[in-house]
Amino acid sequence: MLKKLAMICALIFGAVQAGVAQDLPELRAAMLKTGTVNWEIATIKERGFDTANGFTLAVQDYADNGATRVAFEGGEADVVVADWIWVARMRAEGRDYVFIPYSRAVGGLVVKDDSGVEALPDLKGKKIGIAGGPLDKSWLILRAYAQKEYGMDLAAETEQVFGAPPLIFKAGLEGETAGAINFWHFLAKMKAKGVHDLISVSDAAAALGLDPDTPLLGYVLKGDYVAAHPEVAKGLAAASRAAKDLLATDDAAWDGLRERMNAADDAEFAALRDGYRDGIPSGAPVDEEAADRFLQLMAELGGEELVGKATTLPEGLFLSLD
Repeated sequence: MLKKLAMICALIFGAVQAGVAQDLPELRAAMLKTGTVNWEIATIKERGFDTANGFTLAVQDYADNGATRVAFEGGEADVVVADWIWVARMRAEGRDYVFIPYSRAVGGLVVKDDSGVEALPDLKGKKIGIAGGPLDKSWLILRAYAQKEYGMDLAAETEQVFGAPPLIFKAGLEGETAGAINFWHFLAKMKAKGVHDLISVSDAAAALGLDPDTPLLGYVLKGDYVAAHPEVAKGLAAASRAAKDLLATDDAAWDGLRERMNAADDAEFAALRDGYRDGIPSGAPVDEEAADRFLQLMAELGGEELVGKATTLPEGLFLSLD
């Protein structure tokens, strides 16, 4: 009898919760199916951090970042994850996009432990594998750092091999390139297999007078959506922080994410978990003067092809949730 009563109570509670969720505004998120953001998104959904903060997160998976942006721009989604340089470019074109910080995780230039390469000048005449293409932001920062610290034109004095992240991963591990610049999660896996940072982008940025705590990636919303649903924007930020706080402190919270992380072994799993944790922003307001310096550097090195008309930080880019 008690068992049946407990089951009935559970069903009633579930029905009530479902009813509450149906009454909440829905936030449609266009997400890269294989992106690391899904670890946080899954935590938000599975722990109910969305409904606890006044909205229901509806996730739409896409095969590549370009497709997520098309869905966002076309009104098929309300939020997307992108870097704020792109948001600055869009704002400079007159599009009222705003940015909520998600991650400051960045890569670096790694070399094999037995490579004998100890500093950037040791790479002269050698190959560097680079994911993301010639306008990759990590590559541009490292070029500026090499010039400042060593008077070295990294682009002219090395041979660059551009390719997709998995190819750069493989080439770096097999010694086909002397160094590799890749997305942070690929670098985390590489570090579990015998490579190390020659110079991290965070250290290079600090040496250039930039703020390493400036989050590069974030949740992007349209200004008119925020104006119509300010409580959802605040709820998204709160849900993201709740997921981060949990994943930063509770190892057990990662157990259910392991399959999504595509880790080949325990070492890769730990490296990915720790890499995500290292990328969690402090939560402090973004230093807009530092962000402006960063944007100006990207404009100087990447030109209009990278930043468009955004040569200085557009006002209102970083969403204030006060």
